[in-house]
Amino acid sequence: MNPERKFDLEERLVNFAADIVFFCRDMPSDMTGHYYGNQLLRSGGSSALNFGEAQGANSDKDYINKVSITLKELKESRVNLKILDRVNYVDSSMPNKLLNEVEQLVRIIATIIKNKKQGQDTL
Repeated sequence: MNPERKFDLEERLVNFAADIVFFCRDMPSDMTGHYYGNQLLRSGGSSALNFGEAQGANSDKDYINKVSITLKELKESRVNLKILDRVNYVDSSMPNKLLNEVEQLVRIIATIIKNKKQGQDTL
């Protein structure tokens, strides 16, 4: 994987995390907003942070582990957004925009993990 693509993906994850911040900041301040908003802030931000940590991994195994955590956090964010979208919690198109982006990020990260694991199998 060339370094420029890593940077682009890192930027995408950072942008996703930032969009989550803006989305959560505009959520109603009720029990649902606090519960799902706090959880979404953690998982959305954690996906970018874990990917950043993976860039300094000491081995392929460490890299796969950290990127796998990124994937898990993205999947958690996806379910959270689906719940909020299902109950029409906010009056905006932002959940659909975020769902589209998280779906793409999940596919990209899953492919990275798959390819890295296949590369280990050929050694």
